[in-house]
Amino acid sequence: MHVSNQYCTPGGVIDGSVEHPFCTISAAVAVAQPGQTVLVRPGSYPETVAVTRSGTAEAPITVRGVNGPDGYVRVGKYNTDIPVEGTILAMDGVHDVRVEGFRLLGARGADVVTVAGSSRVTLDGLSVDQGSSAAGIRITGPAQDLTVSRTLVDIGNLPGLTVEPGVVDLTVTASQFVGQGIAATDAPGLTLTGNTFFSVCREAIAVAGASPGASIKNNAVQDAVISGSLCAGRLLSISAESVPGTEVDYNIIDPRGGRAPYRWAGVDHPDLASFQQATGLAGHDLAADPQIRWASNSYGRPYLQLSITSPARDSADDTARGASDRDLLGNPHADDPTQPNTGTGTGFRDRGAVELQDGNPHVAATLRPKGGGSPLDVVAAVTVPTSWPTDGTRGRVAFRFPSRGLWRVGDAPSAEYTYRRAGQVCADIRVSYDDFRNPYSHGDGIRCTILGSRYTSMSPIRLLDTRGAVGTPTTTSVPANGEVVLDVPRIQEVPAADITAVVLNLTVTKPTASGFLRIYPDGTNLPDVSSVNFVAGETVPNLVTVPMSNGRLRIRHTGSGTAHIVADLQGFYAASGSGFRPVAPARVLDTRQGGSIAFPANTSRTLDLTGRIPAGATAVVLNTTVTKPTASGVLKVFPYGTPVPTASNLNFVAGQTIPNLVVAQVVNGRVTVHNASLGSTHVVVDLSGWYGEGATDLFVPTPLQRIYDTRGTDGFGGPMDPWAQVAVGPWVLRTDWTPPRTTALVANLTVTAPTASGVLIAGPNGSPVPQASNVNFVARETAANHMVTQVGTDARVVVRNSSTGRSHVIIDQAGYFIAEY
Repeated sequence: MHVSNQYCTPGGVIDGSVEHPFCTISAAVAVAQPGQTVLVRPGSYPETVAVTRSGTAEAPITVRGVNGPDGYVRVGKYNTDIPVEGTILAMDGVHDVRVEGFRLLGARGADVVTVAGSSRVTLDGLSVDQGSSAAGIRITGPAQDLTVSRTLVDIGNLPGLTVEPGVVDLTVTASQFVGQGIAATDAPGLTLTGNTFFSVCREAIAVAGASPGASIKNNAVQDAVISGSLCAGRLLSISAESVPGTEVDYNIIDPRGGRAPYRWAGVDHPDLASFQQATGLAGHDLAADPQIRWASNSYGRPYLQLSITSPARDSADDTARGASDRDLLGNPHADDPTQPNTGTGTGFRDRGAVELQDGNPHVAATLRPKGGGSPLDVVAAVTVPTSWPTDGTRGRVAFRFPSRGLWRVGDAPSAEYTYRRAGQVCADIRVSYDDFRNPYSHGDGIRCTILGSRYTSMSPIRLLDTRGAVGTPTTTSVPANGEVVLDVPRIQEVPAADITAVVLNLTVTKPTASGFLRIYPDGTNLPDVSSVNFVAGETVPNLVTVPMSNGRLRIRHTGSGTAHIVADLQGFYAASGSGFRPVAPARVLDTRQGGSIAFPANTSRTLDLTGRIPAGATAVVLNTTVTKPTASGVLKVFPYGTPVPTASNLNFVAGQTIPNLVVAQVVNGRVTVHNASLGSTHVVVDLSGWYGEGATDLFVPTPLQRIYDTRGTDGFGGPMDPWAQVAVGPWVLRTDWTPPRTTALVANLTVTAPTASGVLIAGPNGSPVPQASNVNFVARETAANHMVTQVGTDARVVVRNSSTGRSHVIIDQAGYFIAEY
């Protein structure tokens, strides 16, 4: 569940989701269930929080302040006129609860945190302060198996942690106390390990009553002398009833305050040597200045750190009971090569709550496709180089993927995410060595990669026909410079947000003047491309591949007259579906050759592609051309064995030669071609690729854009000469690593102002010109056709002007294919 007083909507929908978070922490914890985590986003929350619900040992409730690059979470009396009275965080009679990462600011005269009658409760990563409170943290029995870890308590001269009778097996580790430290009474099994005490002439540790079996190890105690005066009292005091089973060792205690550092069973010991001789304990304690100082630039979440010459370095007991895996800042333990290792275990754990580290090294962050599952899965990772050996990855890591700016913050150096669409995807990756206390101390930044998508072929579905009010409320034609908005909320139960791109057969019919259509995603700028070119009275189809944005597509009629528009859905790209395998264009049908005859009127033929495509193929990409028709009509290409569909692929008139790219489903390696006409016609089909089992290439959408245009001052050397050819590579999206190999270009290929009839032929650069065609044209005609063309070894396609005249050529890119990662 999520909490954000910045992004919530008071009085609106509030369900704890990322989109509709709770406004207060109290509202979220009031409904939290076992196993749930309440994530509180940065900001100030002027409230008191009472945790009354419990988890289970296997499924605890976690309430976490998500401190990160955007700031930290403040709860309580912080720069506010809103009345905040009483205990800021209270837990009474609960079990299996974790509270993490909050800065808690106390109200006047009240404890900041109270835990009563509870078990298996952890307070981790808190900052507890405000000088007018009664106590920082108060724990009251009966209670057991409690932990206070990686927490700083600064309540001035008041007790930082008060432990009242009846608390059993309390662990305090990797925490810091400023002023008066810990006072525990009748608390058997107490563990105080790896903490820092900045005593300011107050008792650091006082264990009273019957608290046997305590373990006090790896602590660093600095006796802050005020104006040169000596301090009264003791730094560490253990009552007689608490002596049995209690261990004291590997601490460093500052002797400069002039007071007895130890009081044991009512007897003061003026120095370490006398304590060791009297008790036989503290054999590895140090009597020295631990050289503790306040860190700079901690921005509201202060902490104490060791100096680079502190004797506390590399000298702690690595096996001490309750020793934390990470320090107060979330860092591992590091081996200072200039300091001998005198501790146990690894030997290089420091005493106190904050481990000395090797500067702030530069971070190497990456974002890569995960591979092996969905093509939209990624892994973001960081590498933190360090010249000092460590027992873990250094730093706290924050990953932000596109989900309302929510940071994932933790110790793990990597995170996985599944994007909803292919293309260029980016993540913000940051590492902090102070648990994001200093917002300017972390790196690395934005990392991007390229993801591809798979194709789902389908029987054509008519989404738009302005003649019959399909997809529009009326039968009115589209006026000059008018637009039609086409809603595509979902396809085959796949929501629009999960669709990368759609493949449509777009047809213009009954135009009253010349012009062209442009189809593009809603919410984006009108692209400088063309999708279908036409002249008055002509019916022209063209296949288009269009990226999706918000579930709507816009079709702009750029012309001086009116026109009707038809759109038939052929398939779509998404996470699931089939990969693609491009091939060099190959002619698979030509009714003009080899004794074949033209298609008679209103007849169908089966095109058998077995032997050219594998048995697992689900769809094929065919450049289909009608030539020498004796009457007007349409050509339809559809799955073998299925009824003739309503949708068409190619419209033609008598005597015309016209191509269109078709992506058709195959059944048992076959498709059906149907001539819906009163006359006969010749048909030419060229295969340029297939989808299905064994095909692994993935489609990457790009913003619709012009990548080649021989016209105008920015043209590529003027019109193409007769029989000339040019090599063109796709515009490739930026990535922060070596991108996968480009395998095919998806684009609209247009010829304009040709001086003679001819054809444009596209194929892989560096290979022989294929015996195929992409765009057929006559003199002074503008003609276009979609192409999916394999690239050569240099990642370029070659386009040849197969004509005796000169021609201008335009290429508008919609995307490209990449090899599987």
